Amino acid sequence: MTKIYLACPYKHKDPAIRVKRFEGANKKAAELMQQGYAVFSPISHSHPISLYTRPENTQDFKFWLIQDLAFLRDCDELWILQLDGWEESKGVEMEIITAASLGKPIHYTTEEKDPYPRGFIF
Repeated sequence: MTKIYLACPYKHKDPAIRVKRFEGANKKAAELMQQGYAVFSPISHSHPISLYTRPENTQDFKFWLIQDLAFLRDCDELWILQLDGWEESKGVEMEIITAASLGKPIHYTTEEKDPYPRGFIF
């Protein structure tokens, strides 16, 4: 089973945009899981946890990157969910650089359901 690391932007001054990005990541992760992939979505994992971290860690780039890259190393592929702001995201940039340095395939996807899924449906 292919293990996917699903990256997308998260940090934003507006909490409503962070929630929207969290929901977008959850929807895409569910779609990919239903296609037969094993998916780690750092935003899906970290957004709820951030509610219990110290306020200074809620959007701290380094704090979350240390957590996330530990999982990226174990995944087979990096998928970038192209939500608004993905091209400006320092986190997504670092995830791409890391995956490329590890020789991992990098795929780009959108919120729209992929009309040509590569996996299978249970």
